[in-house]
Amino acid sequence: MPDLPALDVLLPADAPARVLAPRPDEAELISLFTSDPTTGVHVRANMVSTVDGAATGANRVSGSINGPADLRVFRVLRALADVVLVGAGTVRAERYTPLAVPVELRAARAALGRADALELAVVTASGDLPDSLLVTDRPPLVLTTASAPSLDALRSRLGADRVVVADGGVPGAVDPHAVLAALADRGFVHVLAEGGPTLLAQLVDADLVDELCLTWSPQLVGGPAGRVAHLPTWFAPARALTLAHLLHADGVLLGRWRVARLGA
Repeated sequence: MPDLPALDVLLPADAPARVLAPRPDEAELISLFTSDPTTGVHVRANMVSTVDGAATGANRVSGSINGPADLRVFRVLRALADVVLVGAGTVRAERYTPLAVPVELRAARAALGRADALELAVVTASGDLPDSLLVTDRPPLVLTTASAPSLDALRSRLGADRVVVADGGVPGAVDPHAVLAALADRGFVHVLAEGGPTLLAQLVDADLVDELCLTWSPQLVGGPAGRVAHLPTWFAPARALTLAHLLHADGVLLGRWRVARLGA
């Protein structure tokens, strides 16, 4: 188990002040993130941002703006998920590999009814994915379009069951509703969306995100880095958030927000 910090529970204000010390099974932290019962497909997004709103540092990856406090929550959120959903650009930039749940969190995962394996699902309109992700005994589930240039090659390499055409009303674009339907068909109802900013924005715009876990890193980086959600147009209307809890460690703030669904 890595060296991880204690987390102060700052909010909700009506709860007793407490500190969540790190422990191998993370029972207290898991309880905090499973306090709301869910039904059907539940989409939880997890992102990190600097105080000045950048989703990455100067090296264009999030690894330069996160740290041990973020890692502690990150490990738990993955352990609670059936599948991690991510865009191909983020897969390439962050160098994703097949996912594994830490040994010390597997019993808690099993107790919640999650499968032993944590699945990775990648959204890509082009079908262009790095060989390091494909040449493995645990390739991702790929969600792409019928017009993807690499569609036939992906099916040949991964098998037809690992490549899903998730088209919608926009030609050449992956449809978020079709993505979640395909995951649900495979029993993946606890979805952890890890970005990037465009995929997160598409999910929010489609009214599919139930909650956002956002870490604020105590840094100012300036530069042209994008925000955690990016589309060329504004959300219409803006999505209202309700704070579920706020954690703190060493100047890092970790918020968990419930997203108001328009269809609710």
